[in-house]
Amino acid sequence: MTVEIPVQNIYYLLCYAWNKLDESEIVDVNKIESTKLVNLFAKVLINGITHLLKRGIDKNYILCSQEISTIRGKIDLGISYRNQLFSRGKAYCTFDEFHHNILHNQILKTTIFNLIHVKDLDNHLREDLIRIYHYFHQIDKITLSPNIFSKVTLHRNNYFYYFLINICELLYQNLFISEEPNESKFRDFVRDENKMAYLFEEFIRNFYKIEQNRFAVRREDIFWNVTPDVKNLFPKMQTDISLESIDKKIIIDTKYYKDALQVHFDHESIRSSNLFQMYSYLKQGEYSSKINEKAEGIIIYPAVEKELLISTVLENHKITIATINLNQEWQLIHNSLLGLINISQN
Repeated sequence: MTVEIPVQNIYYLLCYAWNKLDESEIVDVNKIESTKLVNLFAKVLINGITHLLKRGIDKNYILCSQEISTIRGKIDLGISYRNQLFSRGKAYCTFDEFHHNILHNQILKTTIFNLIHVKDLDNHLREDLIRIYHYFHQIDKITLSPNIFSKVTLHRNNYFYYFLINICELLYQNLFISEEPNESKFRDFVRDENKMAYLFEEFIRNFYKIEQNRFAVRREDIFWNVTPDVKNLFPKMQTDISLESIDKKIIIDTKYYKDALQVHFDHESIRSSNLFQMYSYLKQGEYSSKINEKAEGIIIYPAVEKELLISTVLENHKITIATINLNQEWQLIHNSLLGLINISQN
């Protein structure tokens, strides 16, 4: 898959997919000249963490246990007697301490450290990261793992961290860490078709949630119209995106392929599997509600070499095959997506 997507547009895709559009203003992506994603994410982290430092990075209570000469919290009598601490005027105490050394700050520090050692990172960005890293001297560097990001607990007052933790997780997933200084490498996840397919779907769904108010937007389970005794044997059908208003229903399926059309003996045709899938959604959905009887279907692909817009009516259902060119100005992408569901720009 060689869809050419500017780093600026990748940033917007992520902001929509994560539902963090407000945070997109952390960095003016139009001023980024680099075409490397690693430089984009470094710049986002630098700007975001600089913003945090101005406000004061988050603190919370953490449980501490240590030998101290004053009574604090709860005394562990067993350890204190065993180590003969009382005779030395000390006790082993367990107590809560209000401190910066909490998980989300540890993730930020570790990510900064790993990013500093990426070979292809812009040197000016590396210097900025090193400068920021020193502000985290009271915070532990930890070993990152796939499940550690889900352990972060945030609330309204530190909600800004969510976006930065998302960036850290993405970097973790795509960094190959080396023991040698400046030898770590960042994998360009845009070339990973599975990851981009997921990102493309999440982007389209949240785009319509955010940018229009005519339709309710959701995933939707569609059930086969079969007899109850065999219903459990039929595969589950779930739409990527269902848009529904009082008088209209649109089912959207997103596909991330190099070519929207398939070629057989030099003859181009619509991808049959995608079309059959959409047809099944529309036909089986007819039995669940009145509005589904004339529901529309849209299959969206990213444009690579040529853009495509085909519409037809198949058994009372309008079906559109469309591409969205991700290698153009963001406002044009924005307008094209709204145009697909017949919502005009104000």
